[in-house]
Amino acid sequence: MKKVAVILADGCEEIEALTVVDVLRRAEIKCDMLGLDHENVNGAHGIALTCDGLVDEKILDYDMVVFPGGMDGSYALRDDQDLAELMVQRHQAGKWNAAMCAAPIAFARYGILNNSSYTVYPGMNIDIEAEITNGTYQDELVVVDAAQHIITSQGPATALAYAFAIGEALGRDMSGVKHGMLYDLLAQKIK
Repeated sequence: MKKVAVILADGCEEIEALTVVDVLRRAEIKCDMLGLDHENVNGAHGIALTCDGLVDEKILDYDMVVFPGGMDGSYALRDDQDLAELMVQRHQAGKWNAAMCAAPIAFARYGILNNSSYTVYPGMNIDIEAEITNGTYQDELVVVDAAQHIITSQGPATALAYAFAIGEALGRDMSGVKHGMLYDLLAQKIK
């Protein structure tokens, strides 16, 4: 069974974290919520989140590690040196990693967005361009860089598309989950 870790820090964007967890569990992908500093995390909008465990070297064993956005949470992820070292090891080993909204700024700081195509919350690409030596920003809802094993997305409204892209990158057919969640209708009826 594929395993995903969603890394949560205080100030994370709750919809981006929980949408990924919900969608992947519906797709029968094991998905653990891991706290950066503690198991009880306070989201950006005052929602209390209880994690399954804490970040440690075991994240090297996950098929994918996912970062939700939220400014404070993203900066906490970006500035954690132990996490940075683990994420660089994952990237060098060819493991999948994903970040959305403001969180790609952490990947930029770690150096794992170099030579990658990516997206980020609109306007934050300027901050990322200051951190990386070579990368290609794409103004898309979700960007999957299969060669670099990196998935990025723009923000709260793109959380479902991001979660489906994560499942698909792990080899799961997400069409049944999309249909069951009425995602196919969303594209037809959204205004």
